[in-house]
Amino acid sequence: MTIQLHNTGKRYNRDWIFRNLTYTFQTGAYAITGPNGSGKSTLLQILSGAVSVSEGSCSHILNGAPIAFDKVFSYTALCAPYIELVEEFTLTEFLSFHQSFKPFLNGLNIDFIAREIQLHHTKGKKISEYSSGMKQRVKLAQCIFSDTPVVLLDEPCTNLDAAGITLYQELIAKYGANRLVIVSSNDKVEYGFCENVLDITQYK
Repeated sequence: MTIQLHNTGKRYNRDWIFRNLTYTFQTGAYAITGPNGSGKSTLLQILSGAVSVSEGSCSHILNGAPIAFDKVFSYTALCAPYIELVEEFTLTEFLSFHQSFKPFLNGLNIDFIAREIQLHHTKGKKISEYSSGMKQRVKLAQCIFSDTPVVLLDEPCTNLDAAGITLYQELIAKYGANRLVIVSSNDKVEYGFCENVLDITQYK
């Protein structure tokens, strides 16, 4: 998957978040950095197809063919602090529900995923009973294990303890290969594996 930004800008009302951003993302690992409020999350939402640009363009291309804007969501998976889980579901129910929208990576099933995020012993509990760190593991699971060529991670280690951070790094190393992985963060613990870094503050 390739995502191309050309003279891209986004504004809310009269305030420009960023402008004149020309950049190409290809299969590999990228970080988007910048201080809080600089537009990292906004850019990630544009890349996910959830938010449109105010000027310029954002093109998604797969195998040489462009993807229509209203179809981009099928090719991207997003983990972000503002995404809500259906907390009345158990982990098993939530993953089954999510799978009806986006299939998991080939050969993986719910039991396997629950073990990979080390929550198999609680998969029958409602997510509302989970700690904040456990909920973050669920968010990571629904993103990383989705069978999409693009994985978008916004502050992926939010609420994770040391063991959770290690688990995140292991999951990315194991399941991020041959995909386009983009991390929005200021913490190298979250994006240290990225070969490319885009500083959003250069486009103000």
